Amino acid sequence: MDFLLSGVAACGACLFTNPLEVVKTRMQLQGELRAPGTYTRHYRNVFHAFYTIGRVDGLSALQRGLLPALFYQFGFNGLRLGLYGIADTAGYIHASDGSISLLRTTVAGALSGVVSATVSSPIYMVKTHIQAQSAAEIAVGHQYQHQGMLHALAMIHKEHGVLGLWRGSLSAAPRVMVGSSTQLATFSSSKEFFSQLEIFPKESWLLALSAGMTSSVTVAVAMTPFDVASTRLYNQPVGPRGEGLMYKGLFDCLSKIIRSEGFFGIYKGLGASYFRIGPHTILSLLFWDQLRQSYSGWTQQKR
Repeated sequence: MDFLLSGVAACGACLFTNPLEVVKTRMQLQGELRAPGTYTRHYRNVFHAFYTIGRVDGLSALQRGLLPALFYQFGFNGLRLGLYGIADTAGYIHASDGSISLLRTTVAGALSGVVSATVSSPIYMVKTHIQAQSAAEIAVGHQYQHQGMLHALAMIHKEHGVLGLWRGSLSAAPRVMVGSSTQLATFSSSKEFFSQLEIFPKESWLLALSAGMTSSVTVAVAMTPFDVASTRLYNQPVGPRGEGLMYKGLFDCLSKIIRSEGFFGIYKGLGASYFRIGPHTILSLLFWDQLRQSYSGWTQQKR
């Protein structure tokens, strides 16, 4: 049930935040390995990106990649939050005095994130490819021509085999370790902190909301460099043997971005990242927390 509730919570958040994911992906690919000022900026900021995509590609393009995004969120966050929820219920993340252990929450968050990201990596790659697809006049990054999620998975498998579906998964692991450990550790710690302040009623949804808002800021800052690299690694063109033609791996990608685009190139789309990560973190953790509380209350009533 932990896995199911977690997956449902993440999908609920995804319905609202997928347009922000489309914008984030486009902004992270814009000006790839180009020095600032040497390319046309199709997307000047988050709001201009929304306007441009809606005007050129149509309003429906703002929900591009929604199906793989939902599959990814259900699989990735269902497994990630489900595993973390089991650790929480078993008391692993608590110290001997019953308080939240920052070290244990960080380890539990990182491990659950790596397992989940590895399992769901093919869907994440397909999601990135589809969300990057656009009309030629506003195209950024390599343009795949997938006709949908199943078509993309079939084509990748046909051209590069089973291993091709997991291309980039090892390089993406640090992104998930940083994001998941930061998110869950700060959420659990913040929730305990706000609870001790007693500014909200016990078990109030406002506790989860406040903790989610705190967590989202930390996640956006810590995760964006790895998120930019991950987007580019998944979206880069591929050679006949399945090798990336632009980047060899995570560190090669980060170093090339810094050399070509400057240090702040690894923070490209930070605003879009927060606008996406922030609401998604808040909504998914809020939904997850409330669903777990509701289920716990229902099971206690049945007893």
